[in-house]
Amino acid sequence: QVQLVESGGGLVQAGDSLRLSCAASGRTDSVYVMGWFRQAPGKEREFVASIGWSGSAKYYAESVKGRFTISKDDALDLVYLQMNSLKVEDTAVYYCVRKMHSYESASMQPSSYDFWGQGTQVTVSS
Repeated sequence: QVQLVESGGGLVQAGDSLRLSCAASGRTDSVYVMGWFRQAPGKEREFVASIGWSGSAKYYAESVKGRFTISKDDALDLVYLQMNSLKVEDTAVYYCVRKMHSYESASMQPSSYDFWGQGTQVTVSS
């Protein structure tokens, strides 16, 4: 099993920055992709970004391209989501995810990812 624990969420103003972290533990017998999804009230879960096994392949939703950056620290088993120029519409619960047995993935389907964290709330006020 894999455990994913997000942190770093909070209440910020539009235009501010925030960095989310995801601490991973558990099963390590496979290559995998890490990513972030988000879910706003009354909306479906939405892909935000993914990072491949080597760290070089990165994919972003159009809505966050140029503002968000995904990265990881393999030595610490941490994944980050740096969010700049935050907008009110970025308000959501952000989930860390892992897709096993893949070197990279551009999939934006929640069902493609095997493990999910509990989520961290990000609220952006105007």
